Amino acid sequence: MDLPQTPDSNPVNYIDEEDFIALEIPHEVNGERLDKILAGYLPDYSRNRLKSWVEAGAVTVDGKVTKVRHLLRGGESIKVYPQEMPEQFAFNPEDIPLDVVYEDDSIIVVNKPPGLVVHPAAGNWTGTLLNGLLFRYPELKQLPRAGIVHRLDKDTSGLMVVARTAHAQTGLVRQLQERTVGRRYLAWVWGDAPSQGRVLATVGRDQRDRLKMAAGSAQGKPAATVFRRLAKGQFETASLALLECRLETGRTHQIRVHLESLGFPLLGDPVYRKKTPGAAKLLPFGRQALHAYALSLEHPVTHETMTWFKLPPEDIDDLLPSIGMSQEDLPKEEALMASIKNDHRE
Repeated sequence: MDLPQTPDSNPVNYIDEEDFIALEIPHEVNGERLDKILAGYLPDYSRNRLKSWVEAGAVTVDGKVTKVRHLLRGGESIKVYPQEMPEQFAFNPEDIPLDVVYEDDSIIVVNKPPGLVVHPAAGNWTGTLLNGLLFRYPELKQLPRAGIVHRLDKDTSGLMVVARTAHAQTGLVRQLQERTVGRRYLAWVWGDAPSQGRVLATVGRDQRDRLKMAAGSAQGKPAATVFRRLAKGQFETASLALLECRLETGRTHQIRVHLESLGFPLLGDPVYRKKTPGAAKLLPFGRQALHAYALSLEHPVTHETMTWFKLPPEDIDDLLPSIGMSQEDLPKEEALMASIKNDHRE
């Protein structure tokens, strides 16, 4: 059987050429729109899904691909070829390169590059960290979210831990809930930031823009971020600073929202930009300058305290000279280990 063709003559990728729903339209429907008739005949499918099938060329009227608003004259033969929706591919393994910093039988520590989405969702059903993990570690398909216990924003780089067993996942989630997982970030911000500080402000959905988060929201959850300044810099006439941030909670966009609320938005942040200087338009950096450089936790099986350290990726290395900084301004692994030991003593 010949497959129907889309308007640009490219074959549609069907589930099965022989798998279609045949509808014989009575003459009484003369003048009715195709989308309305499909919704009436196929109530098990949403109108949006049916519309997407028509637009993809997966619905034919008398053997021809047509449009959603096509008016039927009555008496037509319609074939509907059900299509897999993007979310059905969300948990498929994909050969995506992963920078695995550590692995054993219980946990995996990954250095996530900027631009990689952690978990499939609307707009990013494939090409995520989860898809790559399932390819490299097939056993993760038995675990909720393929063992992922926390996330980083798409354009934030750095260290993440993933569970490899149900026991390990339970242990890691418990540590995250008890706030005993140590997570440290490097954040490059606009403004003359103080030498240190602590932000204690709820983080919740912005009531005016549901795609954003906001600090101090009455409906938000408690959140705390501790920071210290590691270096000062300058771009054009604008002051900036490198901060080390330590999370006491883990809310969505927490560091970005908290620092912006103080008047120190991150370099390159496309969303949280209040008090961003005009010089920002001249800075060639296309993502928020945020890197999760250190991760510390208790191994869920051996109970050993383990710490991983990873310097920022190449795009931030390239940025440093233009903002009056260098590798010498970045934290050293030895100093980090000593700092973390002090944290555990407190």
